[in-house]
Amino acid sequence: MWRFSRRSIIQEKPFLSTTASISSRYNSFEAKSVPPPPHIPSTADVVIIGGGSAGCHTLYHLAKRGVKAVLLERAKLTAGTTWHTAGLVWRLRPNDIDIQLLNNSRNMLKRLQQDTGHDPGWIQNGGIFIAHTKKRLDEYKRLATIGNALDIENHILGPEETQKLFPLLDPKAFIGALYSPGDGVVDPAMLCTALTRGAVKNGATFIENCSVTDLLIEDTSKGKQLVGVATPYGNIKTKIVVNATGVWGRDLIKKYDSHLPLIPMKHSYIVSESIPGVRGLPNIRDHDYSTYFRIQGDAICMGGYEPNPVLLENVAHDFHFSLYDLDWSVFDVHLNGSIKLCPSYGNYGVKSTICGPESFTPDHKPLMGPDIQIQGLYHNCGFNSAGMMFGGGCGEQIALWLINGKPDLPMFNFDLRRFTDKQNRDRNWISEKSHESYAKNYSMVFKFDQPLAGRNFQKDPLHEDMLAQNAFMEEKQGFERPGFFMKHKAEVPTYDWYGNYNHERNTNKAYEKVLEGDLKYAGFSEHHKLIGKEAEACRNAAAIFNMSYFCKLIMEGPDAQKASDWIFSANTNRGPNKTVYTCVLNKNGGVEADVTVSCLRSGTGAVYDPKFSGHGYYIVAGGASAYYTYTTLLTEIRDKGFNVTLRDVTTDLGVISIQGPHSRDILQRIIDADLSNESIPPNGTQLSSIKCQSGRKIDLRLLRVSFVGELGYELHIPKEDCSAVYQTLLATGNEDGLRNAGYRALYSLSSEKGYHLWSFDLRPDDTPLEAGLAFTCRKNGNYKGKKAIDKQRRDGIRKRLVYLTLKEEVPIWGLEGVYRNGEAVGFLRRAEYAYALQKSFGQAYISKQDGDFINEDYIKNGSYEIDILGKRYKADCHLRSPFDPKNKRVLGKYNL
Repeated sequence: MWRFSRRSIIQEKPFLSTTASISSRYNSFEAKSVPPPPHIPSTADVVIIGGGSAGCHTLYHLAKRGVKAVLLERAKLTAGTTWHTAGLVWRLRPNDIDIQLLNNSRNMLKRLQQDTGHDPGWIQNGGIFIAHTKKRLDEYKRLATIGNALDIENHILGPEETQKLFPLLDPKAFIGALYSPGDGVVDPAMLCTALTRGAVKNGATFIENCSVTDLLIEDTSKGKQLVGVATPYGNIKTKIVVNATGVWGRDLIKKYDSHLPLIPMKHSYIVSESIPGVRGLPNIRDHDYSTYFRIQGDAICMGGYEPNPVLLENVAHDFHFSLYDLDWSVFDVHLNGSIKLCPSYGNYGVKSTICGPESFTPDHKPLMGPDIQIQGLYHNCGFNSAGMMFGGGCGEQIALWLINGKPDLPMFNFDLRRFTDKQNRDRNWISEKSHESYAKNYSMVFKFDQPLAGRNFQKDPLHEDMLAQNAFMEEKQGFERPGFFMKHKAEVPTYDWYGNYNHERNTNKAYEKVLEGDLKYAGFSEHHKLIGKEAEACRNAAAIFNMSYFCKLIMEGPDAQKASDWIFSANTNRGPNKTVYTCVLNKNGGVEADVTVSCLRSGTGAVYDPKFSGHGYYIVAGGASAYYTYTTLLTEIRDKGFNVTLRDVTTDLGVISIQGPHSRDILQRIIDADLSNESIPPNGTQLSSIKCQSGRKIDLRLLRVSFVGELGYELHIPKEDCSAVYQTLLATGNEDGLRNAGYRALYSLSSEKGYHLWSFDLRPDDTPLEAGLAFTCRKNGNYKGKKAIDKQRRDGIRKRLVYLTLKEEVPIWGLEGVYRNGEAVGFLRRAEYAYALQKSFGQAYISKQDGDFINEDYIKNGSYEIDILGKRYKADCHLRSPFDPKNKRVLGKYNL
């Protein structure tokens, strides 16, 4: 039992007012006199706005690399939300990039005092994740495998072993734990002091009590160009500004019609009275009880993520070193769990309560990278109360972004362009998604989990047809897409906010019940066999895929050929009936996108047959990264000054793909085209039409391409005609075994064939040569990234994509460690079940621990294992997928 009731706690420990400092530690922040006007430089290489964790880390990393940067803070350093943060640093997460960023932060903290001469307040007391169920412990075992692969020391412990590390725990209250001895805590004020003092030593400047009143922007032929910032004390000329203003990040850019998907919420923790014996103990994170313990001297800071956080419209601009009154009705959810885990904790009172604003985002990841509307403006904000732990790693990446044009890690999951402009403008969508991400922050992470918030935001032309066919819908980049097809309906319900804020919980749980069948680690999904039937239909008969949410762009204009030659690595200067698979590279040769490009003749003006002067290209890319692909191409066009237009026609066209041995026979019955190899060979395209059941003829564009390694075709159709074509095709192929198939089958089939999925086994830190895509890189002419590719061709590569098949029937999900001759050499970037091979199938990049060059002999001559939940399973390693290695099926050769 708590020694005090909530009322007696509040009476005995009066809460700090919203203008008071949290403790005497912060008394130095209170202004003693009006400071003199600051001296403002007239120019700067970079101006950073905001003196919290994100801004100070950015300043430090830029200065360390010789950039003359200026940080402007309208009050005092840390005055916004950084000053009251708990300062926890955990490194193990279900994402390899997160782990690398967090580890980079930790490593920077360890050497910061030596680099700057100032103590950052880093304490490496370790961290413990508590598990109450076998499924949670399985999740921790997954974290342990990727941690081991990335050289993060960790240990799976039993209750008694855990209690030895933290004696106050009740070992009967949990079943196991994950211990990471390299984790710890950091003092926010001391850290920001060390960062800024170190930056000043390297030539940077930080100026307090200096607000930015406006961005100075000029309209140019390339769009809005940032040229400086205005302050009450004068203007600073600069071409680069970093928005590191946290919960105020939206306010800075709204007037320029630029928007960030960010929302402030109240976030809280309490500080206990002194507790004997806690000093130096590890920090605790109990995801199941939604509770963390942060050791602060001889006290415990306790908080978590409640299901009903207080969402804020905005935060006042003068909310400096300020707090809100803690709402115990919101915070109460954390108390019972913390006492169950640590009974003696309930015997001590509360010294202080901390409730401050924090910025949260729709997927609980920061918002980083270039602004879409304003050239020269970058963002580094929206850290979801994790700014201290991500600050060092992300600050380094944003610095590299400014200096080199790209970060050196693949930051798509942090890049604000993972959201579309339409999503960024919709406050209801942002609120729903951010609430769910906050409330589920401590929930288990499953590969096939789906959100309930923000659904039905964008529907493709076949949405109603999919529902009529009992599709179980998934969400990607705001679009609904079919995951798989069932015998019964389970439609996405209206978001009920999990019963909070006076919302009634949905009584129809059909969708959630289906979803629960996917929430597994140790066994296959309950839908495994159903999805297998879809995959088998594609391999043995024919399957129809709705790919309408795929990105579809048209590039046209006098410089279209020049732009295509520069942007795309393959030769796209082909005939108008040819479709080319190609990569879009960065200057380091990394893959920013993989797309198909079809050269067009000027046509009728229909959306599938555009009319233009000069050259024209039809570009198709994956839908999950559609906006990123579009903005990547658009940025390159603007930077190079190409006289072309790039139009996004994604919502104007639907895409129906029919794949499999019978696909040609089925489609030939209704299409006005000769589908023979001679008329339309693989990677061919032509205009055609289909006669629908109603007798109406519908014009469209036909592409002979495959995402699954089968004979197949894509029909690119005006949105208003998609349903008619779909229904006709389905009826025509019924006797031939044609069936619907969703994205779960599509991804399985694609992986089995050895095709790529961008942002998984193909990312900006992977080159085509490393990924087995050398054929996409032409040797003649020039294109972005060619110098790096030519160098790799001369010197060799240091990592190589391989395909691994397990010898036992065990599910894999991705991130499992890969071992060669007992030595860690990588981890699974992608994992599926290959139904034709009847094996679990993974893709991984293999590299030597010493970073030396790698060749085929090294790969072939090893013995491989995959670490699954702490147990190593034998696997066969292949340089190419063993499924149809001679590519006969794509050619329609099924009887050889």
